Amino acid sequence: MVPNLATLVADHLSLLSYRTQRGDRSGVRWSECPQVGGSPLLGTNQGFGDRTMAAASPHPREIIGVDVGGTKTHLALGYGESVTKERTVSTPTWRTHSLRDNAVALHRLISEWLGPEALRVPLVVGAHGCDSTEQCDDFAAALRKYFVGGVLVVNDAELLVPAAAQRDGIGLIAGTGSIAVARMDGGLVTAGGWGWVLGDEGGAAGLVREAARAVLGQLDSGEPADPLGRRLLTAFEATDGAQLAMAVTASASPAWLGEWAIEIFDAADEGSALAVEVIGEAARQLAALVDRLLHRGVAADQVVAGGSVLLGQRRLQDAFVAALRGHHPDVTVHLLDRAPVLGALALGDSLTAPKGS
Repeated sequence: MVPNLATLVADHLSLLSYRTQRGDRSGVRWSECPQVGGSPLLGTNQGFGDRTMAAASPHPREIIGVDVGGTKTHLALGYGESVTKERTVSTPTWRTHSLRDNAVALHRLISEWLGPEALRVPLVVGAHGCDSTEQCDDFAAALRKYFVGGVLVVNDAELLVPAAAQRDGIGLIAGTGSIAVARMDGGLVTAGGWGWVLGDEGGAAGLVREAARAVLGQLDSGEPADPLGRRLLTAFEATDGAQLAMAVTASASPAWLGEWAIEIFDAADEGSALAVEVIGEAARQLAALVDRLLHRGVAADQVVAGGSVLLGQRRLQDAFVAALRGHHPDVTVHLLDRAPVLGALALGDSLTAPKGS
């Protein structure tokens, strides 16, 4: 039987003595997703300092959940479905390419937000860029130098399945970038996630890159710019293909580049066949990420999909679902309609569950 992420958490608990609370709670409590349009986080905005943190408290132990995306970082304090405090910050303002520096920065971010007592609270982080078991473990080890309440680090796409109240499956993100993830034999298995220069098809930055290539090809053919070409030229303040290519190539960051993805969908609405083809190919590439994991032996009959681009653009959603069902009609697709950080709190439920539960 292939271990799911909940099983992996339990293994970590046993190995690293993560459990820090006694009580009569059961294991991971999987909850139903709220309806689309409902509040992504439940609970009140009570302050951290007012809550009793002692193990003998009749209330479940609180967890700090962190969803580190390519553009934003969402932090939440709570347990299960109850969130007592949350905060969102820009990821580029604190994250670097150094795991050690990132651990220091996240420690400082949480301490300044919740106070030094937060270092005793179990921490679950879903981190964009932690694309292997070793990277996740290394980041967790760096964080344990500051957090003594137990630490678990997973890829940010791994938060989607527990956030959707599912016990196993493939998590797919199409936000700033794109990646598909699953667990096989306890290890993290990924497809995609190579960054906007080499991949991230279907993510915001990858969409803009491919749209620019399509427009440049159209201009090379001597054709006049269609709505997609006109929109990109305007967005990047370019007067011709050469200036457009230079502007896209010199992009300051994938987050900045991805801000222009909306132009592709607006151009499609205006009748651009080029934009429609770019979106369709992005959807096929996202479906291919799932196909690669299944081909490698991941046992999954469902995909939980999230990310700002996939959830925010119906054209991409419909094209992705159609592309995936064309190859895997038995695979169910769930579009996540709540904050992925709730997946961190769901995994954190296991950090505080009593042994033997």
